[in-house]
Amino acid sequence: MFRQYCNSSMGKDAIFTCVSEGSLLTNISEGILSHLALTCILLLTAVVAVAWYVRDSLKVYNYNQKHVLITGCDSGFGNLLARQLDGKGFYVIAGCLTEKGASDLASLSSPRLKTILLNVTDGASITRAAEFVSGEVGGRGLWGLVNNAGRSIPIGPTEWMRLEDFTKVLDVNLIGVIDMTLQFLPLLKMAQGRVVNVASILGRLALTGGGYCLSKWGVEAFSDSLRRDMQHFGVKVSIIEPGFFKTAVTRLDLIEADLKRLWNRLPQDIKDSYGATYFDEYLKAQEFSMGILCSPDISKVTNCMEHALTAFYPRSRYGAGWDAKLFWLPLSYFPSFISDFVVGALLPVPKDERNVRVTQVDAAHT
Repeated sequence: MFRQYCNSSMGKDAIFTCVSEGSLLTNISEGILSHLALTCILLLTAVVAVAWYVRDSLKVYNYNQKHVLITGCDSGFGNLLARQLDGKGFYVIAGCLTEKGASDLASLSSPRLKTILLNVTDGASITRAAEFVSGEVGGRGLWGLVNNAGRSIPIGPTEWMRLEDFTKVLDVNLIGVIDMTLQFLPLLKMAQGRVVNVASILGRLALTGGGYCLSKWGVEAFSDSLRRDMQHFGVKVSIIEPGFFKTAVTRLDLIEADLKRLWNRLPQDIKDSYGATYFDEYLKAQEFSMGILCSPDISKVTNCMEHALTAFYPRSRYGAGWDAKLFWLPLSYFPSFISDFVVGALLPVPKDERNVRVTQVDAAHT
């Protein structure tokens, strides 16, 4: 019927156009029917993607009636998040380790934001903070707890460490997170609020020795178990997994100074097992990698934190930064021999000089 109508009503060129369009529609229809399963999969994928986007975009309301406590607000992620949430209308209680950090933050914020001195390795300090926050929130409870405080050093090859080097980091990054969470859970349950724990891609893929990777793996495990336990009480738990960003945790001058301390105290026999040039090569490799990987845009992390606090359906995990999403997190799913190869390529290889020295000593005695 379509072709007959064209033949009777139009000229030669028009007839050719109509026949071509009819053939195109026929080919499309035949293509869809011949690949029905693929078409259904593509349509279903599109529907799921749109539904996920809409669901992910839904927000809670009444920010001006919600209190959020953030640790580690002297600088970095915590400092920016405190100002970010303050601008949104939240009642922010910012935990700072130093008086200078607290006063600097207060000068950049509205009167609504309040700062407290908080040391997450000191149980008494956490108890005082809990009493203060309880008085602030009243019967509403605490909407959000962001466990952000952390430290990275001592960090480096495992053999260079002593037990106290591990505990220095674990006390802040893991035990501090657990202690804070346990003391504030009653207030969080009262508000059916949110716990946001800052882990790292190093909690999914250990790139170096020291307590940092251990602590972040611990934060991952603690958060997973907490999320499952608290879901019955309406408390939601999210994990932030940043890649490499320019903060106090990644300051090369501090890391290199501490590495020098670790190297200098090693017995000569252990130094010889790495070689005379290993330390300098290690610093150069680290500086090169950090220079490429570290992003100055820390809002990529704080935006994830904000979403975890404001979304009606917060995600369980947030990969923050291009390197986390496109490289480190995918690499963590690869077989160990592949991830070992990639990580090993970033660092120098030890050059054991002990056999050389023994040979030289034997030669001298003969």
